[in-house]
Order: sequence, then C-alpha cells, then structure tokens
Amino acid sequence: MPLLSVGHRGLMAVEPENTLRSFRRAEAAGVGAVELDVHLSKDGALVVMHDATVDRTTDGSGRIGDLTLAELRALDAGLGERVPLFAEAAEAVGAPLQAEIKDRAAARALVGEIERLGLGGRVTVISFHDAALREVRGLLPDMPLALVTGRSTDTAPERAVALGAGMISCELARLDADVVSRAHGAGLRVIAWTVNTADDLARVRDLGLDGVVTDTPGVVRAVSRAA
Repeated sequence: MPLLSVGHRGLMAVEPENTLRSFRRAEAAGVGAVELDVHLSKDGALVVMHDATVDRTTDGSGRIGDLTLAELRALDAGLGERVPLFAEAAEAVGAPLQAEIKDRAAARALVGEIERLGLGGRVTVISFHDAALREVRGLLPDMPLALVTGRSTDTAPERAVALGAGMISCELARLDADVVSRAHGAGLRVIAWTVNTADDLARVRDLGLDGVVTDTPGVVRAVSRAA
C-alpha cells in the first residue's frame, strides 16, 4: 500500500502554519491528509492553532483561552493570514483532515462541529492525550482516532488498542522495529512525524511504516512518485 502523506499544519516549511493558505498549499501539493490543531477561544469558538498562546505564530500575545474570537481575528498569523475557525479550514480544502485536540473541552467542541458540518467521513481525531480521545470515543463511537506519541512511543500500540484507535502517529526518532511490529500485529497503522529529509524517508521505508507527517512539499512529491 502506498505511503500516506500528511501535511503538518498544512505545509509549514513553506507557508504560515495552520492557516488557510497553508492548508490549500498542502492540498495542491497532493497530500493524502491535512493535519491541524484546535483550541477554544474565550467565547467558545473552535480555532486552529498549535500553541496554547498566540505569541509564536501571530503578531499578538496571550493565551488563546483568554482571547475572544474577534480579538483572535484581529491578529496577523503570517503573510496577512487570519487565525481560522475549524469550520473554515474544513471548507477551504477537500482533503481528509487529521484534527489534533489538546484537552477534553476542545474534544467536545470538535465533535459538535464534526456533527454540525457532516464531516464524519473526512476527519480523524488525533491527540497525545488519552482522556481527550476517550471523550471523543464516548461521544462519537465510530469516529476514527489516532494516538500521537513522543516520549511515550514505546507504549503506543497497547494504549491505542485500549482507546479504540486505528492508528498511531509517533515521533520518528523514537520509533523502532519492535513498536512497529506490535502495532501492525494489533491491526494499527503507523505513521511518523516529522519526516522532512531523504534520510528520514529512508528510515520510514526501512521500518515499514504506513505514512509520514511532513512540513515539506519535497517529501510529499517523493511519496507521490513512489506510489
């Protein structure tokens, strides 16, 4: 089966991350899915941003949860882009989405948006946090889930099975053949982040992984050529 290529926050090596511009660039490059991150604003809007604060990726400062949607919209997220709503991101591209949640409150809001927008067949909910994935599983029993791991990669296969997830997305540097074997033996797909170089991609192939999460159009092209 061809490798799945996932555009990390769009294609953040070449566009402002987690913006509509970045998501459209990723889709145009031919990714198999677009990954994004969601948080709740002070007034309960589900917005797309990786960090809990706006400082790194916009011209503003402060915690997302302390800012209203109107205040977030006033910020420049790079090249004149605005902080998007999850609904806007889903409308901007037609590719499958991997939506990463940071906490249970955002999980409930994301489930509400998935149901409201009829996105059940297009979204995989992903998270580092078991509790957030359990929240989604309780609200939407058939929703595809993926467990994301860094330092806890060694326990990823067993935790994913317990959560009812079908995929693990693991830090490439922490993956080894044993984890991959246990995951595949449990029927899980295994993808790795963040795969940005030819050496990274060679390691992915050596491990027999199912996909890559990448910042770069070059890796997307390499994966597409090999398909």
